[in-house]
Amino acid sequence: MIDKAIQDLYPEEFAHCYGCGRLNTDGMQIKSYWNGEESICHYTPQSHYTGGFPGNAYGGLISSLIDCHGAATASAAKLQDDGFSLNDRPPYRFVTASLKVDYLKPTPLGKVLELKGRAKEISRRKVIVAVTLSAEGEVCAKGECIMVQLPEDQVK
Repeated sequence: MIDKAIQDLYPEEFAHCYGCGRLNTDGMQIKSYWNGEESICHYTPQSHYTGGFPGNAYGGLISSLIDCHGAATASAAKLQDDGFSLNDRPPYRFVTASLKVDYLKPTPLGKVLELKGRAKEISRRKVIVAVTLSAEGEVCAKGECIMVQLPEDQVK
């Protein structure tokens, strides 16, 4: 695993996302790390992310975490599939074409959430990513993201 988060390697003009943009001071600034087979992210939701069930996270937060972690996973997996590492060049930038989330259990606030992402399928400009979100070892949500790579001329 490299020391820098995938999101910290995004080009500056693509680093303003509410969920993962390092330059969005009002955002969540999630950090995903690549270990060569999967990505991992830890995030602790604070009380203002409450949902309709007291003490538990708002479903939109859960989908945002899965979405942004899925994009980072797609970036690292596609780079690796093309024969590069995160140390070789900036990661590709992906946007979400589809996001499906299954909410399996209430997700507690104030606990460290662990997201794990893995590329299921990689093609020329599309990566399908599976993500699990766990709290204290229990899977609370699962997601599948279809991510589409931005054309290189839009990322420069």
